[in-house]
Amino acid sequence: MQDEDSLVRRAKENDQQAFARLYEEYFDRIYRYVAVRVGDRIEAEDLTQQVFVNALKAISSYRVKGAPFSAWLYRIAHNQVVDYLRKKKKRAAVPLNEDWVASKDRDPRQVVEQNLDIEQLLSATKRLTEAQREVISLRFAGELPIAQVAKIMGKSQGAIKALQHSAIVALRKVMLATENGKI
Repeated sequence: MQDEDSLVRRAKENDQQAFARLYEEYFDRIYRYVAVRVGDRIEAEDLTQQVFVNALKAISSYRVKGAPFSAWLYRIAHNQVVDYLRKKKKRAAVPLNEDWVASKDRDPRQVVEQNLDIEQLLSATKRLTEAQREVISLRFAGELPIAQVAKIMGKSQGAIKALQHSAIVALRKVMLATENGKI
Protein backbone atom coordinates (compact mmCIF):
# COMPACT_ATOMS: atom_id res chain seq x y z
CA MET A 1 0.00 0.00 0.00
CA GLN A 2 1.12 3.52 -0.74
CA ASP A 3 2.47 5.33 2.32
CA GLU A 4 -0.45 5.26 4.77
CA ASP A 5 0.33 8.65 6.28
CA SER A 6 0.21 10.22 2.82
CA LEU A 7 -3.11 8.53 2.04
CA VAL A 8 -4.61 9.66 5.34
CA ARG A 9 -3.39 13.22 4.81
CA ARG A 10 -4.88 13.25 1.30
CA ALA A 11 -8.16 11.71 2.56
CA LYS A 12 -8.38 14.44 5.18
CA GLU A 13 -8.15 16.93 2.31
CA ASN A 14 -11.22 15.31 0.66
CA ASP A 15 -9.25 13.21 -1.83
CA GLN A 16 -11.79 10.50 -2.66
CA GLN A 17 -9.23 8.23 -4.30
CA ALA A 18 -7.07 8.27 -1.17
CA PHE A 19 -10.03 7.34 1.02
CA ALA A 20 -11.00 4.62 -1.48
CA ARG A 21 -7.50 3.13 -1.16
CA LEU A 22 -7.80 3.14 2.66
CA TYR A 23 -11.22 1.52 2.31
CA GLU A 24 -9.82 -1.23 0.07
CA GLU A 25 -6.89 -1.82 2.40
CA TYR A 26 -8.93 -2.16 5.59
CA PHE A 27 -12.40 -3.35 4.56
CA ASP A 28 -11.73 -7.10 4.84
CA ARG A 29 -10.06 -6.85 8.24
CA ILE A 30 -12.74 -4.58 9.67
CA TYR A 31 -15.43 -6.86 8.21
CA ARG A 32 -13.92 -10.00 9.81
CA TYR A 33 -13.66 -8.21 13.15
CA VAL A 34 -17.30 -7.12 12.98
CA ALA A 35 -18.51 -10.52 11.69
CA VAL A 36 -16.92 -12.37 14.60
CA ARG A 37 -18.46 -9.94 17.05
CA VAL A 38 -22.01 -10.00 15.64
CA GLY A 39 -22.17 -13.51 14.16
CA ASP A 40 -24.26 -12.55 11.15
CA ARG A 41 -22.79 -12.01 7.68
CA ILE A 42 -25.42 -9.58 6.39
CA GLU A 43 -25.41 -7.48 9.56
CA ALA A 44 -21.60 -7.48 9.49
CA GLU A 45 -21.60 -6.17 5.92
CA ASP A 46 -24.03 -3.39 6.85
CA LEU A 47 -22.13 -2.47 9.99
CA THR A 48 -18.79 -2.47 8.17
CA GLN A 49 -20.20 -0.14 5.53
CA GLN A 50 -21.44 2.13 8.32
CA VAL A 51 -17.96 2.11 9.90
CA PHE A 52 -16.52 3.52 6.68
CA VAL A 53 -19.36 6.02 6.26
CA ASN A 54 -18.64 7.25 9.80
CA ALA A 55 -14.91 7.31 9.09
CA LEU A 56 -15.46 9.35 5.93
CA LYS A 57 -17.60 11.85 7.83
CA ALA A 58 -15.02 12.18 10.62
CA ILE A 59 -11.74 11.88 8.66
CA SER A 60 -11.20 15.65 8.70
CA SER A 61 -11.00 15.53 12.51
CA TYR A 62 -8.65 12.49 12.61
CA ARG A 63 -5.44 13.21 14.54
CA VAL A 64 -2.33 11.04 14.72
CA LYS A 65 -1.85 10.10 18.38
CA GLY A 66 0.93 7.53 18.18
CA ALA A 67 -1.39 4.73 17.05
CA PRO A 68 -1.84 3.68 13.43
CA PHE A 69 -4.83 4.78 11.36
CA SER A 70 -6.27 1.27 11.66
CA ALA A 71 -6.62 1.73 15.43
CA TRP A 72 -8.94 4.66 14.73
CA LEU A 73 -10.99 2.51 12.33
CA TYR A 74 -11.22 -0.35 14.84
CA ARG A 75 -12.41 2.10 17.51
CA ILE A 76 -15.18 3.24 15.16
CA ALA A 77 -16.00 -0.43 14.42
CA HIS A 78 -16.02 -1.24 18.14
CA ASN A 79 -18.48 1.57 18.82
CA GLN A 80 -20.65 0.46 15.90
CA VAL A 81 -20.72 -3.12 17.23
CA VAL A 82 -21.54 -1.99 20.77
CA ASP A 83 -24.46 0.09 19.49
CA TYR A 84 -25.67 -2.83 17.36
CA LEU A 85 -25.46 -5.32 20.24
CA ARG A 86 -27.30 -2.94 22.55
CA LYS A 87 -30.14 -2.66 20.05
CA LYS A 88 -30.04 -6.39 19.30
CA LYS A 89 -30.81 -7.33 22.91
CA LYS A 90 -34.33 -6.14 22.20
CA ARG A 91 -34.65 -8.32 19.06
CA ALA A 92 -34.54 -12.08 18.54
CA ALA A 93 -31.17 -13.55 17.55
CA VAL A 94 -30.74 -15.11 14.12
CA PRO A 95 -28.38 -18.12 14.01
CA LEU A 96 -25.41 -17.94 11.67
CA ASN A 97 -25.94 -20.37 8.82
CA GLU A 98 -24.42 -18.52 5.90
CA ASP A 99 -21.98 -20.20 3.56
CA TRP A 100 -18.93 -18.00 4.19
CA VAL A 101 -16.48 -20.06 2.22
CA ALA A 102 -18.38 -21.85 -0.55
CA SER A 103 -16.56 -22.31 -3.80
CA LYS A 104 -17.14 -24.37 -6.94
CA ASP A 105 -13.78 -26.05 -6.42
CA ARG A 106 -14.46 -27.16 -2.84
CA ASP A 107 -15.98 -30.40 -1.64
CA PRO A 108 -19.50 -29.58 -0.32
CA ARG A 109 -18.94 -31.86 2.69
CA GLN A 110 -15.80 -29.90 3.56
CA VAL A 111 -17.71 -26.61 3.25
CA VAL A 112 -20.50 -27.89 5.54
CA GLU A 113 -17.97 -29.13 8.11
CA GLN A 114 -16.13 -25.82 8.09
CA ASN A 115 -19.41 -23.92 8.46
CA LEU A 116 -20.34 -26.12 11.43
CA ASP A 117 -16.95 -25.38 12.98
CA ILE A 118 -17.50 -21.64 12.45
CA GLU A 119 -20.97 -21.84 14.01
CA GLN A 120 -19.60 -23.79 16.99
CA LEU A 121 -16.81 -21.26 17.44
CA LEU A 122 -19.22 -18.31 17.27
CA SER A 123 -21.49 -20.03 19.75
CA ALA A 124 -18.54 -20.72 22.03
CA THR A 125 -17.38 -17.09 21.90
CA LYS A 126 -20.73 -16.08 23.40
CA ARG A 127 -19.56 -17.73 26.63
CA LEU A 128 -16.53 -15.44 26.86
CA THR A 129 -16.42 -12.13 28.66
CA GLU A 130 -16.84 -9.02 26.53
CA ALA A 131 -13.12 -8.21 26.87
CA GLN A 132 -12.13 -11.75 25.83
CA ARG A 133 -14.39 -11.57 22.75
CA GLU A 134 -12.88 -8.22 21.86
CA VAL A 135 -9.33 -9.56 22.08
CA ILE A 136 -10.15 -12.66 20.03
CA SER A 137 -11.90 -10.55 17.39
CA LEU A 138 -9.08 -8.03 17.08
CA ARG A 139 -6.25 -10.56 17.20
CA PHE A 140 -7.62 -13.31 14.96
CA ALA A 141 -10.38 -11.80 12.84
CA GLY A 142 -8.72 -8.39 12.58
CA GLU A 143 -5.23 -9.92 12.39
CA LEU A 144 -3.76 -7.21 14.59
CA PRO A 145 -0.57 -7.48 16.63
CA ILE A 146 -0.78 -7.45 20.43
CA ALA A 147 0.67 -3.94 20.65
CA GLN A 148 -2.06 -2.51 18.43
CA VAL A 149 -4.81 -4.41 20.26
CA ALA A 150 -3.49 -2.97 23.52
CA LYS A 151 -3.73 0.57 22.14
CA ILE A 152 -7.24 0.02 20.78
CA MET A 153 -8.49 -1.46 24.04
CA GLY A 154 -6.55 0.93 26.28
CA LYS A 155 -4.78 -1.89 28.13
CA SER A 156 -1.18 -3.01 28.57
CA GLN A 157 0.32 -5.62 26.27
CA GLY A 158 0.59 -7.97 29.25
CA ALA A 159 -3.12 -7.60 29.98
CA ILE A 160 -3.92 -8.35 26.33
CA LYS A 161 -1.73 -11.46 26.38
CA ALA A 162 -3.45 -12.64 29.57
CA LEU A 163 -6.92 -11.97 28.12
CA GLN A 164 -6.02 -13.78 24.92
CA HIS A 165 -4.69 -16.76 26.84
CA SER A 166 -7.74 -17.00 29.10
CA ALA A 167 -10.06 -16.64 26.09
CA ILE A 168 -8.32 -19.43 24.19
CA VAL A 169 -8.41 -21.71 27.24
CA ALA A 170 -12.12 -20.98 27.73
CA LEU A 171 -12.87 -21.56 24.05
CA ARG A 172 -10.98 -24.84 24.10
CA LYS A 173 -13.00 -26.02 27.13
CA VAL A 174 -16.31 -25.06 25.54
CA MET A 175 -15.40 -26.66 22.20
CA LEU A 176 -14.30 -29.89 23.89
CA ALA A 177 -17.46 -29.99 25.98
CA THR A 178 -19.52 -29.44 22.81
CA GLU A 179 -17.70 -32.27 21.02
CA ASN A 180 -18.30 -34.60 23.97
CA GLY A 181 -21.99 -33.70 24.05
CA LYS A 182 -21.84 -32.03 27.46
CA ILE A 183 -23.27 -28.75 26.19
